[in-house]
Amino acid sequence: MQRLADDAGVGVRTLYRAYGSRDHLLAAAGCERAPTTRQRILEAGLESVGQSGLAGLSMDELAAMAGVSRATLYRLFPGKEALFDALVQTFSPWQPVADILAASSDGPPDQVIPAIAHAIADSLSGRAGMLLRIVLELGSYEPDTAAARHHALGQGLPDLVGYLERQMNAGRLRRVPALVACQLLAGPILAGQLTQPLAEAMEPHGPDPEEQLDQIVGAWQRAMAP
Repeated sequence: MQRLADDAGVGVRTLYRAYGSRDHLLAAAGCERAPTTRQRILEAGLESVGQSGLAGLSMDELAAMAGVSRATLYRLFPGKEALFDALVQTFSPWQPVADILAASSDGPPDQVIPAIAHAIADSLSGRAGMLLRIVLELGSYEPDTAAARHHALGQGLPDLVGYLERQMNAGRLRRVPALVACQLLAGPILAGQLTQPLAEAMEPHGPDPEEQLDQIVGAWQRAMAP
């Protein structure tokens, strides 16, 4: 994404704000490829864990859902721990957040935070309920979640906490616990995704998801103003 931004003559934050992720940008450019075997397994795994939790996941049933042999499944993912780790790394928003902050570690909040919000919303789009179950599994501290928890807490969220603390120290943001500031941003985005179908039923002509996200970001910025 950084190389693409350089070639296009725009900031990487602009790319993430416009498209949310590398995959969505490629899709918009008509460059989508047929899902690989690994991708099919991960999509099926996310659905299975989202519905039944990690304890209810059957590797044999997962192989059937993904249309692969049991041998192929275990070659790519030797067990539940490896599968769950891959699910977190693939579908959580923290890798895109880490990428944005790596390219904009000292950027002003009025530019960086909207890009981060769009990256989070893009990761959650169509998967909010399933990813919420992933978060609950991470908090269970079961043995099969150990590797995923290590990766989940290793980048993205710590990067965002560090960025917010630096901005607070510079006087650009109101002083609050940085983790609370993260929750104030991500929480409404998740709630908006989960309640979108009900909101559309109650108010068919209400704000579209993009406008709603901009309102959430605006509310965060006002709350966090020094």
